[in-house]
Amino acid sequence: MASRRSPVAGRPLIFIPAMAIFPIRTYPDPVLRMVSNPVEHIDADIRRLVEDMLETMYAAPGVGLAAPQIGIPLQVVVCDIGEGPFHLINPIMEATTGSWTYEEGCLSVPDRYWPIKRSGHARACGLDLDGREVTYEGDELMGRVLQHELDHLEGTLLLKRLTRRVRKEALREMREEELARGGL
Repeated sequence: MASRRSPVAGRPLIFIPAMAIFPIRTYPDPVLRMVSNPVEHIDADIRRLVEDMLETMYAAPGVGLAAPQIGIPLQVVVCDIGEGPFHLINPIMEATTGSWTYEEGCLSVPDRYWPIKRSGHARACGLDLDGREVTYEGDELMGRVLQHELDHLEGTLLLKRLTRRVRKEALREMREEELARGGL
């Protein structure tokens, strides 16, 4: 447990449990290819998971994070595209329309970005921490983040969204860099 002094003068210390910042799993970790399981019960553990995921996402820094990216194969995503944080539990992509190509990266494939074509608008629904159905939708970045994070829940990395030629080149470069670091 961590403590922090109250910001109000004269108030006693308040004890706030420290949030955990999880290591982010990176390619080729097999957990990133697993299909996630639905959350059966929203309880204190799931609430804590969402808080910890947000803390991890901000520390990375990123605009979205899916539970498999921290090694937890559950259908939970958190996002913040600059308009405030939100989360979805057991999300479903309801609709996508249009087309938008944009330079996209992923915390699980660090420091790499590629132009990726996705739908320009997306709408996803899921549950909030109170078990109520919520819907998030948007164009461009919001739509892209929803699609990207829900891909993670299906075991799909952005590498799969690349053309065959670009994917092959990216994988070759990553192997070479890993060998140069003494890995593999």
